[in-house]
Order: sequence, then structure tokens, then C-alpha cells
Amino acid sequence: MCPVKAPVRLLAVCAVTLWAALPASAGAAETSSAPAAPPAAETPTPPVAPPPSAGKIKLELERVAGTPLFALMGTRIVVHGLVTPYVAGQTVKVSFYREGRKVEVRIVSVLALHNGEGQFRINFATRTAGLVQALAVHYATPQQVQFSGRSPRFRFVFGNVGPGSQGQSVQLLQSELSVLHYAVPLNGVFEEATGRALIAFRKVTGLERVPSAGGGVFERLAHGAGSFHVHYPGDGRHVEADLTRQVLAEIDRGGHVRAIFTMSSGKPSTPTVIGRFQVYRKEPGTNSHGMVDSSYFISGYAIHGYAEVPTFAASHGCLRIPIPDAAAIYGWVQFNTPVDVYNENGRGSHTVRGNAGP
Repeated sequence: MCPVKAPVRLLAVCAVTLWAALPASAGAAETSSAPAAPPAAETPTPPVAPPPSAGKIKLELERVAGTPLFALMGTRIVVHGLVTPYVAGQTVKVSFYREGRKVEVRIVSVLALHNGEGQFRINFATRTAGLVQALAVHYATPQQVQFSGRSPRFRFVFGNVGPGSQGQSVQLLQSELSVLHYAVPLNGVFEEATGRALIAFRKVTGLERVPSAGGGVFERLAHGAGSFHVHYPGDGRHVEADLTRQVLAEIDRGGHVRAIFTMSSGKPSTPTVIGRFQVYRKEPGTNSHGMVDSSYFISGYAIHGYAEVPTFAASHGCLRIPIPDAAAIYGWVQFNTPVDVYNENGRGSHTVRGNAGP
């Protein structure tokens, strides 16, 4: 028996017990050299896309004019579109309608301007008469919502019209002449009254004096040519006879033109006297000289209807007007209505002849 061996066993048992009581991590730390795992990374939040922007389109027309708007067939009109705001990469669909029926479609890109707007331009031509309108649509994209715009309506017209013609082109011709105050019907038929009004317009604009229209007539109408220039607006309600252009005009108070007529004044051998006069006698009906509905302004000089009214000065001193216009002028002219007779160049006869005639 060796008493010293008991403490040795007791120490061994204590060591085993202590080892078993240690945490597992402590033991692992002593037996492994691997580094600790890094913390998990945070997931980034994606940026929020801006909402699509609103917009608007304004369509303007070029090479189109008149009242109402028109263009000659074959003319390449231009549709100019303004898009607000400008967003890069956008396109617009432009459709053309004639008499309500779609006849052409184009897709165009919107180009940047320097003021934050975008623009596009597109040409259109046709050889068919009719009422035309352009419609532009920007369909919805992630950048812009859907929006649209319409152009003003305008009419393509056939320019060569004359006696016997009828339809939209004649109606537009009559409308344009009426806006300028020429005495013309609005029936879409090119008859004698339309021919007389057109001759008066041709006189004022310096064109050949024939009763038919062409491209030159419509071009001048489109640009507002043919207005009558009132020389004596201070004369109130009065008549002006322009011997240079061979037209007669009724003028309302304030210098506003009421109506314009073709006329024929005195030929060089029997000129119409120039000056400011007043109507002193009125004679209805037809007299022995063939004068119809006469309004005398001095001696034997009168405004009257007559069977022959050429496009040039041909009377014996009176102011001849076509018989179909005579009644209307006679009814408008009153006693003491001023009558101003003049040449554009200021020249003319001041001699009142006693034998003035039709």
C-alpha cells in the first residue's frame, strides 16, 4: 500500500471534470485558427423613376392663307408642330384628313429647341380639292403621357375657274371676294355676277380684266390683295369713283367700304369731270338714252346702269355700271350723297360739259 498514489488519481479526475465543463467555443478556439465570418452586406434600394411628364402640341400652318384658309392644289403646305416640354427620344404620329377621311400618316421625331420646347415640320400636298386638317398624337411612353393637337382646317382649291364652273373652289372665290366687299353672290356658281365682281378685283389688283380666275387671282386673295383704298374717309356716307382703276365704291361712315362695283367712266374725248359733288336728282327706271336708275351728281353726269359696260373708259362722261347692279346702287345713294371722282395721279378734266351723256 502506497498512500501517495491517491492524490494523483484525484488530480486526474479533477482535470477531466474541468475539461468537460468548458464551453464548446472555448475548446474550438484552442483547436481552430479559422477567422470569424464577416457581417452580411445590406441590399441597395433601387432609384425611383420619375413619373412621365405631361405635354401639349400646337400645330401651325405655312403656305396657307385667306379667309377662310386655303391653298392651291399642288402646293406643298407645311405643318409646324411645337411640343411642350421637350423630352429626348420622343416621336409624334401625324395624320392628314381630307373631308373627314384619313389620307396620309407620318411618324416624325421631335427635335429640341433652345427654350425647352421641341418641334417638328412636315410637308403635305395633294391634287384633290377638299377640306383638310392635320392631327398629331404623342402616344404614352415612360417619359411622357399621351397628348395630341389639331391644325386649323383649310381647303385645297382648284385655281382655274370661270363662267359655268361650280363647287367648292367657286364658293371659296366668292367668299374671298365678299370679305373684301366686292358685290358677289355666295352660291358656289360662277355666273355673270361673280364675273363682274372678279373683273372689279382684277382692276384693283392690276391683273388682266377677264371674268375668270387662275393661280394669280387666288395667290393675291391669299395674301389679302384687292382692298379698296378710301381716299375721302371724312366725307361720311359717300360714293367714290376711281377713274384710274375703273371701279365705283359705296363708303359707309367712318371710311368703311360697303360694296365695290366695276364701272366705265368717260372716254378720253368725253371725260368724266373730277371733283367732289353731291347727288341732286334721281331718276328711276330707264330713260330715252337707255340710262337705268340714274343718280345725277352734276349737270348731265350721272351714276346709272347701262347695257354696255366695257372694262375700260368708254362713256360720254357718266359713270356706267352694269344694269344688274343699278337697282342696288340707286337704292343706297340718297339725295345729297357726296360723290368723289378722281384719278390716282391727280389729273383729269375739271370742265363740266353741257352735253355729257351715257
